[in-house]
Amino acid sequence: MTTHSSNSHRVDPQTTQQFYIDGHWCSPVEPATLPVINPATEEVVAHVASGTAADVDRAVAAARAAFPAWSATTPQARADVIGRIHALIIERKEDLAQALSLEMGASITSARAMQVPLAAEHVRVARDLLATYAFQTVEGSTAIQREPIGVCGLITPWNWPLYQITAKVAPAIAAGCTVVLKPSELSPLSALLFAQLVHDAGLPAGVFNLVNGSGPEVGGAMAAHPDIDMISITGSNRAGALVAQAAAPTVKRVTQELGGKSPNILLPDADFAKAVPPGVMAAFRNVGQSCSAPTRMIVPRNRLAEVEALAIETANAIIVGDPQSEHSVLGPIANQAQFHRVQAMIEAGMGEGAKLICGGPGRVEGFDKGFYARPTVFSEVDSSMRIAQEEIFGPVLCLIAYDTVDEAVAIANDTVYGLGAHVQSQDLQQARAVASRIRAGQVLLNYPAWNPMAPFGGYKRSGNGREYGVQGFEEYLETKAIVGFGEQ
Repeated sequence: MTTHSSNSHRVDPQTTQQFYIDGHWCSPVEPATLPVINPATEEVVAHVASGTAADVDRAVAAARAAFPAWSATTPQARADVIGRIHALIIERKEDLAQALSLEMGASITSARAMQVPLAAEHVRVARDLLATYAFQTVEGSTAIQREPIGVCGLITPWNWPLYQITAKVAPAIAAGCTVVLKPSELSPLSALLFAQLVHDAGLPAGVFNLVNGSGPEVGGAMAAHPDIDMISITGSNRAGALVAQAAAPTVKRVTQELGGKSPNILLPDADFAKAVPPGVMAAFRNVGQSCSAPTRMIVPRNRLAEVEALAIETANAIIVGDPQSEHSVLGPIANQAQFHRVQAMIEAGMGEGAKLICGGPGRVEGFDKGFYARPTVFSEVDSSMRIAQEEIFGPVLCLIAYDTVDEAVAIANDTVYGLGAHVQSQDLQQARAVASRIRAGQVLLNYPAWNPMAPFGGYKRSGNGREYGVQGFEEYLETKAIVGFGEQ
């Protein structure tokens, strides 16, 4: 990755053992590596460098040194380089898709159709916002100025690796911030390709820095670092809480996009034949490894049998297999620990008395290795059950029955989370009324198209702050009032 040859955008086994700091690839202070395991084969496919606090110090120093010049650039200058990053993502989309499939098991079709194109959209949005965003407004004699917050530490997860990187890096550098990125050590290969891509786009040295390593070691050092002004983390509630605790003594801004247990309310007037199959597929997208996956389908009790039949038919038609096969809809669970978690939760659902109507524990038939989980649907689920309360992060759907719309809303809100939600109805006014009563950061009505401008984030324990669009961009800005600005 130190060259600019035609192959510079492919993952080189040698350069996986380096970090990208201050505009170049460099070795860690202390040599150490972590294995990257292909979840389809359970084989080690690469080793990446594993950093320490000393590596974080180097990266933060580079970001701090680059901040004065980068924050002083014009919005147009920043838009130009971000536009080049966007173009390179599109140009190298196949290499990125292949890396994603290798490192976390995304089916190659979903990597090409969702993981990479949606990641590119975050970059496009950040570029385009710079053409219209008012960094200064004047109210009477006071100027309200929005300025970059400074050096940002960005911690991203393994489930949507590139998508989550661009959702943080693009608005941060668009705002005029400099960044230190710690991608998940479980899926770091696409991040290395992204770092090379950013370099090739001509982003000035020190504006973007990457340090691989474990959460406790590298993430902890970033969260506690006195020269980091803001931390943005997407991850588990446990990781989010630890980062907030480590960040507290330095009083830095912390934004967290954490867990979810999103409801999907099917109102009595919904067209069930049209509403149930997309709901099942939304819950199972990315093998259920999405924090906003609508894994609780809340349905009228007198229609439960009908919903069960539709859900079984949809789930049983899903082809789970080799992520490199164009026929596979879903690949494996992304890593061993998560596979075991999903298996344990399926067993818990059975043990608590939920009605298993398809799928169940164990690997998909025909696979004796690889973390292939069976698409699983439980019916007659009660909100007191663990499978209704805890984030499973796998292809497991709960059907929960209700008798009244008030009860459906109460069930939807009966969780510590509040990230996403869905409502299905043929009466848009009724769907809007129900949406307004759900305590969640984003509510989708009748499976709309994905909107990269729609702010995304959580109520309750799903986090603080927002990502995407204008609101996500503004997380990286400070507010300054200049009073007397308009007076002579």
